Amino acid sequence: MKTILIASSNPGKLREFQSILQDIPIQLVLPADIGVHLNVVEDGNTYLENAQKKARAYCKASGLITLADDSGLEVDALNGAPGLYSARYAPQTNATDADRRVYLLEQLAGKPQPWKAHFHCTVVIATPTGEEYHHTGNCYGQIWPEERGTGGFGYDPIFYLDDLNKTMAEISSAEKNRRSHRALAVLDAVPTILSLTENK
Repeated sequence: MKTILIASSNPGKLREFQSILQDIPIQLVLPADIGVHLNVVEDGNTYLENAQKKARAYCKASGLITLADDSGLEVDALNGAPGLYSARYAPQTNATDADRRVYLLEQLAGKPQPWKAHFHCTVVIATPTGEEYHHTGNCYGQIWPEERGTGGFGYDPIFYLDDLNKTMAEISSAEKNRRSHRALAVLDAVPTILSLTENK
């Protein structure tokens, strides 16, 4: 069974990927699982650049096929913000997810609704032989003016899915793993993962 390294320190992301890829006979591991400790600065100008930096660095350090991703929330009324800076979108130091949601809603106050938005994810898969593959996923909806639901994380409680009449925080993890931007990008990458891990 082939091993793929997930270029992240987030156990929640590992569980999410394991759920999405559960039907593929591969083992997914985090850097800490194999004793790899890096600090990759995500200072790229695009999601792709950030994901490439992580995938290349962790692939080189581990010698394993490596999957990295970068994602963000883009709000039309804010000209695509917070975008690349979604995880740091609040003026205070050590801001929480709740702080970022409050700040986002403050920036939208007074702007005409609906506040159309989408989550974007870019996935990069790097191999020890120097091959690199890129995949993307987008999840469309709108920003809801008040929090709903207790699931998910980040902006999920205010990201509303029109067709379900629910926020991302109100749907099950199984549903999220079919619909989210990250899920769609990883599902798009399945043919690549199969081609890289099948026995030849």
